[in-house]
Amino acid sequence: MKQNFTGKILKYTAVFEPAEEGGYIVSVPSLPGCFTQGETIKDAQEMAKDAIEGHLAVMKEEGLEIPRESGKAVISEISVDNPAAYI
Repeated sequence: MKQNFTGKILKYTAVFEPAEEGGYIVSVPSLPGCFTQGETIKDAQEMAKDAIEGHLAVMKEEGLEIPRESGKAVISEISVDNPAAYI
């Protein structure tokens, strides 16, 4: 079922992770398959905006429901035992 949004602005959480070769890799958890990268945080933010807009445009063209976030996302590091340490 398609949703009609009255607001013109949507907000999505983007996760910025340092890339081994430098720069940042960006993922958008609410939009599976939406990834990009940038050399600096500012560049990565601009690329993320472009990637999100493109992703949403394709979803609209395909008649897919545009996901909305609750605005209550929490990003946290979780520590776990390394199974390789017990070999």
